[in-house]
Amino acid sequence: MKNLWPRLLLVLAGVCLLALFKFPMWRITLLAPQYPDGVHMFIHVNKIGGKTPGTLQNINILNHYIGMKPIEPDAIPELTYFPYFVIGFVVLAILFALVDWKPLYLIWISLLSIALALAVYDFYLWEYDYGHDLNPNAPMKFEGESFQPPLFGSKILLNFVAKSFPHIGGYFIILSWWLAALGTYLRSKKLQIAK
Repeated sequence: MKNLWPRLLLVLAGVCLLALFKFPMWRITLLAPQYPDGVHMFIHVNKIGGKTPGTLQNINILNHYIGMKPIEPDAIPELTYFPYFVIGFVVLAILFALVDWKPLYLIWISLLSIALALAVYDFYLWEYDYGHDLNPNAPMKFEGESFQPPLFGSKILLNFVAKSFPHIGGYFIILSWWLAALGTYLRSKKLQIAK
């Protein structure tokens, strides 16, 4: 019973990640005079979509004019294998909590931190390619311009303001990390007290 809280926190950290199958991780919003309510694109762990069924199509039509590649979810391999990573982290959290060996807590949160860093870097590379690899035969040409959306925050792209921020699923990831960190701290503290 003495290690119940650290174990419970690690399990909760894993379970929090299941929210990614329900809620988007990230939201990119495009604001412009012709779109006063904004065009919202949601990035899930296994799909990309919008606030309405036609959102992605509208974004691809806008992007076509300036030479950006269409966003085709089926062509993004991360959307296929990311769900397996999420399930893997959930299973490991439960197994590690059952074993309750102090280094496993640190291993889990370290693996999650590395995975998050790699995911953010992968997202940046995707945005970079998306905003820089432009079709030279596009109807509208802007010499020396790139249209990379912001990784985090706001950015002006022609007459649009692009906003990129975490969504509900992203906050569950943050909560998962903090729960695991607290569990790791409590597990370490209990071990020191026992000594």
